[in-house]
Amino acid sequence: MTTKKIIIRKFSKKDRKDVRRIACVTAFEGSSRYEFFEDDEILADLLTKYYTDYEPDYCFVATYNDSVIGYLTGARNLSVMNRVFYFRIIPKLFFKSIRRGLFFKRNTSKFIFRCLISFFKGEFSAPDFSLKYPATLHINIDREFQNLGIGRNLIGKYLAFLKEEKVRGVHFGTTSEGAKIFFTKVGFKLLLTRKRTFLKYKIAKEQFFYVFGKEI
Repeated sequence: MTTKKIIIRKFSKKDRKDVRRIACVTAFEGSSRYEFFEDDEILADLLTKYYTDYEPDYCFVATYNDSVIGYLTGARNLSVMNRVFYFRIIPKLFFKSIRRGLFFKRNTSKFIFRCLISFFKGEFSAPDFSLKYPATLHINIDREFQNLGIGRNLIGKYLAFLKEEKVRGVHFGTTSEGAKIFFTKVGFKLLLTRKRTFLKYKIAKEQFFYVFGKEI
């Protein structure tokens, strides 16, 4: 494969389906998503709907032979994003999940229960970094196209765009050890490390949540 055929460009509406697909298949770091969450439509809404439907101008895709093989979705201000997500998107998804019978599916209900336990233990709490690093991002690459420099190019494109938009900084969270190594290499600063246990019933190892930030 020649990387010369890989193109990084702004997201367009026709890319939405592929972005949602990649988000689902990469959601649980190599494990089958159906072991945790048994509805791709709801999962894709949770992972991508805000970005693609509310701030598409802050999204980029990588293509190979005109097929989307990776994406970076972003938002200018995480605080604004969270307000829209929790007060507009989540209520609609809750009722949609009821209609689709999601909460009666065994793997999903177990996953949600474990997430709630972690939430009440305070494992999802974190300081507010948005004053210094207001923007955020979410990045994923199809597995067969990973380790080809696509992530680095997507990040470079996004940071250049944020600079043009006069955004002072960006931060995001991840549980991926691979992402931890990658973002350290591309100049992001580790802002927070926190232990999380909600996947321990399936993944027999400790998992950590990392927050990275970068001034622009």
